[in-house]
Amino acid sequence: MSFTMGDGAYERLAIFARFPEPGRAKTRLIPALGPEGAAELHAEMVRHTFRRMSDLDEIGRISVEVWFSGGDAKRFKAAFGERVYRPQPEGDLGDRMAYAFNKMLLDACAAVIIGTDCPAISERIVLDAFDALQDHDIVLGPANDGGYYLIGLRKPVPDLFDGMPWGTSLVLSETLARAEQLGLVVHQLPPLDDVDEPADLAVWEATKSKGDATNFRGEAGLSIVIPTLNESAFIGRTIRSVLRPGVEVIVADGGSSDDTREIASASGARVIDAPTGRGPQLNAGAEQARTPFLLFLHADTLLPVDYLSVVRCVLADSDVALGAFRLRIDRPGLLIRAVELGVRIRGSLWRMPYGDQAMFMRSECFRQLGGFAEIPLMEDVDLVHRASALGSIRLVPQAAITSGRRWESAGVLRMTLLNLSCALGFRLGIPSQKLAAWRDHFSRVRVQSKTGQDPLNPLRCTPNSRTR
Repeated sequence: MSFTMGDGAYERLAIFARFPEPGRAKTRLIPALGPEGAAELHAEMVRHTFRRMSDLDEIGRISVEVWFSGGDAKRFKAAFGERVYRPQPEGDLGDRMAYAFNKMLLDACAAVIIGTDCPAISERIVLDAFDALQDHDIVLGPANDGGYYLIGLRKPVPDLFDGMPWGTSLVLSETLARAEQLGLVVHQLPPLDDVDEPADLAVWEATKSKGDATNFRGEAGLSIVIPTLNESAFIGRTIRSVLRPGVEVIVADGGSSDDTREIASASGARVIDAPTGRGPQLNAGAEQARTPFLLFLHADTLLPVDYLSVVRCVLADSDVALGAFRLRIDRPGLLIRAVELGVRIRGSLWRMPYGDQAMFMRSECFRQLGGFAEIPLMEDVDLVHRASALGSIRLVPQAAITSGRRWESAGVLRMTLLNLSCALGFRLGIPSQKLAAWRDHFSRVRVQSKTGQDPLNPLRCTPNSRTR
């Protein structure tokens, strides 16, 4: 299996935080709140920022660490809980940020630094910053006071920080000017308000009145992974049907020769290259996911309108290891309805959904299982079997509607018998490679699609049809 992260995180987030010591924290608010009140407000804002970033550690590819000044790691742990704490070095803010970027980018492809002064910052904004760093050199989150609440880099750039007029309204404009001089490609996030002066206290009060309703967990935190190979006829509709706030769609393409990639990108998905084969493609997509929850969707399958609330409700139960939807086939006929009934009975008796039922699970659980087995057949059955050792398998009554093209190509009876035979053979221990070869032989009896795909498994190519 290839779903491994290695020893280091792909991306690192540093939260710069000062210990809330009266007289040294939020000094510009002391005239309005007094030393104790300013320190207490600062402590609340630190806790607020930590809560906002709390789900990022569950994603797996982002390391979250607190770089502190004042106090020590022991005092921070006592005040704010167990986290990764690293001391900031001596020097001005520029010296400290340059040092942090140098350290983080030793083993990461991208790094982001945020502070605790901006109450509107969210996990969604941080994830957008990491997304932008895929094709930009620097990401800035402009603050409305002329500074910035976030900065992200792909490589250390010490000239951005040396001699900067920190604490003034010139920081952002000077940073942009230096980036242009250095030939850096810049992406700017939406501007937000900092809380530094007494006039800014209304911003904090407005944030407190809203609570944490905009926390990323409340926005769904779901990554939908779709494996594709020449799926131009379906992919656009599928992507557009699942787009929701807080949901990212990742298309793991196995070498399409049609317009699949272009249509997927234009429809709002992030497209990545992956080795051909459903297991490798799903693993590649999951490795790029940045949310706590994963859903694996076939390119020709549509989810119910309320799928998001269903997934969140099911995965809120810590006893559930994997969930899936009810199968509905987009084709008329009594034989098709009989197939759907058989799948429901199978699910009720053995809790064994297949991949076309849009399986979903926590990212943490997926990593614990090591992802999909990279076998040519039955990778979905294998994953469900292993997941059942970690918790229960939940099948929901809402239906995922999958295309009837495979049944049309192979014939309903032939398709059903082939599926049952392969499932039985897999349970009896017959190697997946032999089952795939056997099914290929019988599938070739039928006319193959114009793209050269196996009609029983659109992600498997015939020997002479590989596109790369």
